[in-house]
Amino acid sequence: METSTRFTRADDKPLGELVQDLSRQTSTLIRQEMRLAQTELAEKGRHAGKGAGIFGGAGVVALYGVGALIAAAILGLATVLEPWIAAAAIGVALLLIAGILALTGKKELDEAGPAKPEQALDSVQQDIATVKARAQNHE
Repeated sequence: METSTRFTRADDKPLGELVQDLSRQTSTLIRQEMRLAQTELAEKGRHAGKGAGIFGGAGVVALYGVGALIAAAILGLATVLEPWIAAAAIGVALLLIAGILALTGKKELDEAGPAKPEQALDSVQQDIATVKARAQNHE
C-alpha cells in the first residue's frame, strides 16, 4: 500500500494552523495596503492643497492687473466713443472670454477622472497575482 508523502512531512503544519496563518497574513496585508493608500492620498492632498493656495494667490493678483487693464481699455476707447458705449463693449468682450474659458475648464474637468491611489492599487494587483500564482503551483 502506497502512502502519500504530501501531508506527512515533519515540517507540515496542521490544516487549522495553516488557515489561521492565512487569515492573519491576509488581514495584515489588507491593513498594510490600506495604510499605503491612506499615506499616498494624504501626500497627494497635501500637494494639491498647496498648489490650490498658490494658484488662488496668483489669481487674486492677476484679477487686480486685469482690472487695471480693463479700466485702461475703457478709458482708451472712451476717447473715440461715448464712455458708456466703451464700457459696454469691453464688458461684452469680457463675458465672451469668460464663457469660452468656462467651457474649456469644464471639458478639462470631465477628462480628469477620479483621484485614486495608484501605487496601492498596483500593489494590491501584484499581491493578488502572487497569491494566484502560488496557489496554482501548490495544486
